[in-house]
Amino acid sequence: MHLATPALTLTGKRKGKKKWASAEQKRQHEQLQNEWTDLLKRQGAEADEKRKVRALKAKPYVAAVNPRIAEIRKIASKDSGHLGAVTIKQTPQYTGTAIIGVATMHKSNAVPVFSSEQAHDISKMRR
Repeated sequence: MHLATPALTLTGKRKGKKKWASAEQKRQHEQLQNEWTDLLKRQGAEADEKRKVRALKAKPYVAAVNPRIAEIRKIASKDSGHLGAVTIKQTPQYTGTAIIGVATMHKSNAVPVFSSEQAHDISKMRR
């Protein structure tokens, strides 16, 4: 962390108090803020009150139920009468005569060998 910049600090990211360039700017900001709150009060649109009223008037969400789904849920599943375990599928095994064996070319690449000449070629290959 010796190359870490101050932006990567782990001690917190809270901003400090806002510093004004001059007392005049601070006074002007406070005046504009007061005018804005007065305007909101006159219009009756204070943000917090508006949110509260809207939340209280809202109806709770109720998911619409599809009648077809309700009908399907009533249908009982079919009892086939079999209560035994399922057998494991047998692993496939090569039973032909065309392939002599399997060779490794390079980097663990398995290659089928069809003739002894092909086996000699694969054994002499280099990287």
